[in-house]
Amino acid sequence: MLVQALVFLLQTFLGLFTLALLLRFWIQAVRAPARNPVSHFLNALTDFMVRPARRVIPGLWGLDLSTLILAWGVQFLLLLLIALIVGAGFGAEVGLGGIRLALLAVLAVIRLSIYIVIGATLVQAILSWVAPHHPFAPTVNAFTRPFLRPFRQHIPPIGNVDLSPLFLLVVCQLLLMLPVPWLEGVVRHLP
Repeated sequence: MLVQALVFLLQTFLGLFTLALLLRFWIQAVRAPARNPVSHFLNALTDFMVRPARRVIPGLWGLDLSTLILAWGVQFLLLLLIALIVGAGFGAEVGLGGIRLALLAVLAVIRLSIYIVIGATLVQAILSWVAPHHPFAPTVNAFTRPFLRPFRQHIPPIGNVDLSPLFLLVVCQLLLMLPVPWLEGVVRHLP
């Protein structure tokens, strides 16, 4: 019972911190407007780690790799702590166990990124119907635009209704159903 409570607390706090780091990374990666309350909150929450990491980890192609690597690191730490608390000893294969956890952390970051895209797409679709002039709408539109662009190029609006968010959600769900769990299974069954 105590172990479950401790695992729950770790998953909640470290998981939310990973989410904050990933949101910060994606907002910067898609060039969404930085002047919004969400960006200010994420910057205030994560600056204590991101600023020092930027001195060591350079950006690449305009991407803030330090924030992405920190998100992976927090997720790796979460998986490691859970493994230690649950008592999943690594035994003689400490190196393989570490590699397995590192790969599972990569897959967890990918899964969480897909959930971020799903959430932003749902918020964007709802705002476009309910409150298209809401102050948060330009930020969400800028965030989802790169993900929706390929669909909008091939799927015209039908009766002035943009169906591209629906197709993006279907693709995200398929990614969560097929390749991500398959890769997790492969990583968990490494020799």
